[in-house]
This record gives sequence, C-alpha cells and structure tokens, in this order.
Amino acid sequence: MPLVGEIFLSEILKKPVFDQKGEDLGRIRDVVVVKGISLPDLESIIIERKKTYYCLDYKSLTVFNKRIITTTQTKDNLPHYERYEQDLLAVRDILDKQVVDINGAKVVRVNDIKIEGYNGNAVFVAIDIGMRGILRRFGIEKKGEKFLRLFRIPLPYNLIRWDYLQPLSPRLTSISLTMPQQMLSKMHPADLAEIINSVSREEGASFFHRLDVESAAETLTELQPETQLEILASMDTEKAADIIEEMSPDDAADILSDLPANRTQEILGTIEPEDADNIAELLCHEQDTAGGLMNIEYLLYPESATIAETIGYFREDSKDIDTVYHIYVSGEQDRLVGVITLKDLFLNDPELKLSDIMETNIKSLRPEDDEDVVAAMVSKYNLVAIPVVNDEQRMMGLITVDDIIDQMLPPSAKRKRKKI
Repeated sequence: MPLVGEIFLSEILKKPVFDQKGEDLGRIRDVVVVKGISLPDLESIIIERKKTYYCLDYKSLTVFNKRIITTTQTKDNLPHYERYEQDLLAVRDILDKQVVDINGAKVVRVNDIKIEGYNGNAVFVAIDIGMRGILRRFGIEKKGEKFLRLFRIPLPYNLIRWDYLQPLSPRLTSISLTMPQQMLSKMHPADLAEIINSVSREEGASFFHRLDVESAAETLTELQPETQLEILASMDTEKAADIIEEMSPDDAADILSDLPANRTQEILGTIEPEDADNIAELLCHEQDTAGGLMNIEYLLYPESATIAETIGYFREDSKDIDTVYHIYVSGEQDRLVGVITLKDLFLNDPELKLSDIMETNIKSLRPEDDEDVVAAMVSKYNLVAIPVVNDEQRMMGLITVDDIIDQMLPPSAKRKRKKI
C-alpha cells in the first residue's frame, strides 16, 4: 500500500524515483491509467532517464507520495516503455484536455488530477478545473492562497468527481462529463450548441449523436450553418430525416437549403409527404422575403365556430406548435378576415362565435415583401406576429418576433437560403 491519503498528479510529475539503495532511476513523465472496479487505477508510472523511457508497475513501488517515491526495481532491470496509442496516459490524454461542465453548461479544462489510495491501489478520484490546479502546476498554490487571503478572496477547490467522467469518443484519448440522457434533454438547446461549438468537430459530432431526436432537432437550429452541414453529412439519411421532421418547417427549410440538392431531395423523400410538401413550399421563397421568413404552422378557424368549439380545437391543434400568440379567423373562400388574442378567446362567453369577438383590422404581408418591409411593419405596430397572405387574401404563413430578431442580426451572422 505505497499511497496513503491523497496526492495530485502535478505534485509527482518530474519527481525522481529511487531504488532501495537510494539511486536515482529517473524522473516521472506520465502515468498509465486502466479501468478499475469502481474508479480508474494507476497501473504504472513512466520515468525518463537519458532520453529513454521506462515503465514501473505500481505494485513495485514501496513509497509513493509527493515527497519521495521508491521502488523495488533496480537500474539493471528497468523495463523499457514504448508509447502505445491505445494506452490512456494521464498527462498526454487527460491533463489540459477539455471536458463538459454540465452544471455550468460550458467547456472547462483539466488543470490537475486528484489521486487517492484505496484497497492497495492508487485510484483517480477527481479532476481539478479551478485556479488551484493551475497554481499547483506552477508550484505556487500555497503562496497564491496566502496572497489572495490578504484581499479576503477565497481560493476554492473546484473538483469534479471521476464518477462523472467517461470517454467522449471510442478511443480513450479524450474525456467528457457523463450526462444522463434525461439531463441532456433538460438543457437549453443554445447551451448544448455552445458546448458543441467549443470542442473539436469530432467530439462535437459525437456529443450531438448522443442527443435524442427532439433535443437534436432543437440544438441543430442553434448551430452555425457549417456545423449543421457537417453533422448532417455524417449521419445516415433516415436519422437525418427523423431530426428534420421534428423541426418546424421554416427551420428545416433554412438548413436543407444549404445542402446539395440531391441530398435535400433524399431527406425530403424519407419524411412524411405532408411535412416534405410544407418544407418544399418554403424552399420556393427567397429567405430575405416574408415568404422565406414565415412559418406555415398557425391556427386558423372559421368565423362561424363558437368559442367553445375553438377551445376544443385549440387544445388538440396547439400540441404541435411551439408558440401560439393568436387565433386567426377565416371567412368566405377561406379568406383571412380576423384575429383573436388568446385572452379574448378564454375570457368571453363560450357560446359566442369567433365573428363576434375578432379584430378585423388585420396587418398582413405579402410573400414577396422583403425583410426590411417586414421589420418596419412589426416595429411600427409593435406586433409579436404578423400573417402572410396571397393575392386572394388567403393565409399562407406567419412571421413571429423571433424571426424578426434573426433578421436584425448583422450580415455576417445571417444565413442566406438558396432558392431551389
């Protein structure tokens, strides 16, 4: 049991290892990590002497702490070490690598590794992602703590237990925080997208593929266009179609418009015909027009319907719509004739008809109106949503306030949809 208590990896790196006679065998450069029963074990340490690497089995160590390390091995029988890619090495593969902090929804760096003695083994129990780890690496942890204490600034321990770590990719060359599926689904898509954008492309793709279909669809819309294309290109058509089908038609159209035409048709041919037709309809419009900005998911009911009937329809139909601001009303030949707020819908007499409570002074757009006209209309009348109608005054779609926010982004941040 050479290790009693705890040490940090930085406290033993570059330290000499002595044999039983006190002869210096070399300096520690790395340690080999293997899967243990509950936590990873330190299997062996790698030392360097005269530019040659040797491997010392942990069981050969007789004393192992931050002050002195000794072994039963001698200089004459030190086994050489050849670096293997399949080995998981603490310095090479873990130290300074990025991991995902699920609580902070951000990517952090491994500054140090905490090791403890347990059942005769040295086990990896936590990673240090805080300032203490950095100061410890430079050998000034105590001085830094003392200096900050003068200003009454605490120097907290910022450790993440190894229980929450797992390989991010099949090969054990990088790590990420373990995130149960139910925890991932509770994270905001923008946070998931930020994490994916913060790691390498390979790691980001691996992270994305772990998401359920609903979370993947919401996260995909938050990613940069080039990242979206790379992710869609890396998955089979059926899975890509499942994700696209889960998205709102306007978001799906934005993403598919950047794909090669044959790939877009492959995906559209795999999803439900009705969804494919809705997306194809949006792809016919230039993105910087009302037709390109609109979403074709909205609630439209006949003016002859009663409030009670409409509430019944609403409870069923709104399940598949992300946000509902108003109920729209159609008259003869399905022309748009009115709009009703949800407040008016639920506070009026259920026996009244929609025609009795609707507002008839409707502000609307034509599909060919450009984005400047759209933004000016929304700003002038303080609208949260505005319908798009054709020449016959039939409703084609709806532009909501979040679509306008996208329009207000600087040109470099906008996505330009290719018309197909």
